[in-house]
Amino acid sequence: MRNAFADELTNLFLLDQRIVLLSGDIGNKLFDKLKDIGASRFYNCGIAEGNMMGVAAGMALSGLRPFVYTITPFTTTRCFEQIRVDVCYHDAPVVIVGTGSGLSYAKLGPTHHSLEDMAIMRTLPGMRVLAPCDSTELRLAMRAVLKDNSPAYIRIGKKGEASIHSIPPKFKIGEAIIVRPGNDVALLCAGNMMSETLKASDILSKNGVSAEVVSFHTVKPLDEIYLKSASARFKLLITVEEHSRIGGFGSAVSEWRSFTNCDVQQIILGTEDEFMHEIGSQSYARKKFSLTAENIAALVVETLKR
Repeated sequence: MRNAFADELTNLFLLDQRIVLLSGDIGNKLFDKLKDIGASRFYNCGIAEGNMMGVAAGMALSGLRPFVYTITPFTTTRCFEQIRVDVCYHDAPVVIVGTGSGLSYAKLGPTHHSLEDMAIMRTLPGMRVLAPCDSTELRLAMRAVLKDNSPAYIRIGKKGEASIHSIPPKFKIGEAIIVRPGNDVALLCAGNMMSETLKASDILSKNGVSAEVVSFHTVKPLDEIYLKSASARFKLLITVEEHSRIGGFGSAVSEWRSFTNCDVQQIILGTEDEFMHEIGSQSYARKKFSLTAENIAALVVETLKR
């Protein structure tokens, strides 16, 4: 997704002179084309993410439209105070982009895992939280947050994610996208787990279960209209995310169910309440936390039998 981010931001640089990019000393070659267009609008802020966020807030309040980009833990947890006080308290329209979210950097260990970012970011008043499932949704999300003119956080993968949409879908912040219609259960996915979720749907189909697959590219604000409809149509909702089961997308849906007294059954799939101390690939890490198509499908079948 990071290549799509750089390419789309280059396109946006041509369209809007107010757009600037602040980077935490990564992606220097990635943004070569962007710098050819507007080198004076690219700021390598170094490994000083708190300072970078404060600078971005000041730029936004001065009329510019800053994008802040670095690896997810360093653009969220490391500088959370600056996001809370400098960006959100002033309602500054800063777009924060976390690359390599979830377990994308599993090989680099827990310092580079981001399994708490959606949880903390969605607590902030006024903050939009987006988790596009592929590069197409990412490009649409970038344009949408610019029009929205509010603080926004976009969590993306690293590279090599599958393309989900053959043509660009209708995209609006807070409106989920039905990727595959179904009749029995709803698989609700936030972010880069969509490929596994679709594979799980294929497995379920072979077992006689028709699963609707939905991209919840916006975790805050939630698409409450879809959730209300799905709760009436399906006997089971399954939320899927490469994030802790605590505080993330699944928790947001569970909170909605509590607030609305909705009694539809829900399964929250994500990582457990623990650090991952092993080093391995992203696929290895997903297997450790049972975030595979086979495990997702098996859990759904088992739940439906009860």
